[in-house]
Formats: sequence, C-alpha cells, structure tokens
Amino acid sequence: MDTQTIINFLLGFALSVVGWLARELWGAVQLLRADLHKIEVELPKTYVVKEDLDKRMSHIEDMFQRIYNKLDEKANRTEIRRAD
Repeated sequence: MDTQTIINFLLGFALSVVGWLARELWGAVQLLRADLHKIEVELPKTYVVKEDLDKRMSHIEDMFQRIYNKLDEKANRTEIRRAD
C-alpha cells in the first residue's frame, strides 16, 4: 500500500467517526428539545401562575385590612368608654 491510500483510509475512518458522533449529538439534542417541550406543557398544571397568586394574595390582604379596621374600631370604642 502506498502512503496516499493509507492517508485516505485513515481520513475516511476519522470522518466516519466524526459523522457518527454528530448524528448521536443531533439525536440527543432532539430528545432534549422534546423533553423541554413536555416540561413547558406540564409546568402550568403543577405550579401556580403568578397572576393567579397575585389575585389571591390581594384578596387575602383585603380581608386582613378589613379585620384590622374592625379591631381598630373596637379599640377606639373601648378608649372612648374608658374616657367617659
């Protein structure tokens, strides 16, 4: 065998290995994309959306404010009665 044949054989083998690795990487990237898409679809079912949480927290804060106002009114009435 001459030198050119050996170089062609080695270069062909190396390019075959690189091609196989590229194909494996491409397949792995496609699987990762599919998994990421699946997570994006399932995520809203598991976790609360920020807007929903903000609405509920606002409602709870309003309830606490009303309770605080009622307690404050009761405290003021008690102070007025003590002053008399």
